[in-house]
Amino acid sequence: MIAGLLRRKGPRRGWTNTVAATGWGESTFAELAWDKSRGAAFRWGVAGAVVGALIGLIAFAPAAWLAKGVASATDQRLLLSDARGTVWSGSAVPVLTGGPGSRDASALPGRLDWTLGVAGLGFEIRARHACCLNGTTVLRIRPGFGRMAVTLVPPAGGWVGQWPSAWLSGLGTPFNTLQLGGALRLTSPGITFESAQGRWLVKGRADVELIDASSRLSTLDSLGSYRLTLAGDPAQAGTSQLTLSTMEGALQLSGSGTWGAAGVRFRGEARAASGDEAALSNLLNIIGRRDGARSVISIG
Repeated sequence: MIAGLLRRKGPRRGWTNTVAATGWGESTFAELAWDKSRGAAFRWGVAGAVVGALIGLIAFAPAAWLAKGVASATDQRLLLSDARGTVWSGSAVPVLTGGPGSRDASALPGRLDWTLGVAGLGFEIRARHACCLNGTTVLRIRPGFGRMAVTLVPPAGGWVGQWPSAWLSGLGTPFNTLQLGGALRLTSPGITFESAQGRWLVKGRADVELIDASSRLSTLDSLGSYRLTLAGDPAQAGTSQLTLSTMEGALQLSGSGTWGAAGVRFRGEARAASGDEAALSNLLNIIGRRDGARSVISIG
């Protein structure tokens, strides 16, 4: 009888042990699943914080970053001084300098305001400067693999901006010696500068006009007005044409050259109009190499 009771209770004890073992396993698996879920949530939280920080950093990137980029791209000849705001919407004072180590500097009056936004596959900069720009000037930047294109959108009226010629004195020699008066005007029907394989290609045209120029090196109230044209040359890929001409004036300037992978190569000359030789003699000595009545201009 006792043996019979033991035989009946044997399977019952086995069933109890199995339940206990199964309960322990389910509890362990639940804890592991919870730890795994908590670890994944933590990683997602960290990732979200990092992404949020990056978005905030980009959205509120200080204007000083753009100023550093412009200074680096121009070898510190164009500075955006006292930059305020963000890369996307800011302002600064444009300053011309002679480059690293130069003591020459010349600032424009007022502040240059800009906004930067995404446009298609690139970016668009819209700039305003009450003293010097014709309304809103638009630059479109299109980056690519190993190349970048910057396009100046032609403004209404054709002229982009006008600056005092005295601003050039910030570039140092020879402008700080010439102490030019008058105005610089930039006009363009549209022009694109494209960087490819380390070279800049030009498509379109731009004219820089020096209007009613004067100099402290001459007793004349006005030297004249001049035009320097930069135009892409379809016949010579990677080379742009430079042309200097006199619009009117006592000082006669002319010349031509190219801008390409080898840099700027230019040959020109300066002469005095009949009757103004004495008044322009000192200036002709500064402009280039004197050769009789003319002064030879050579770059590159």
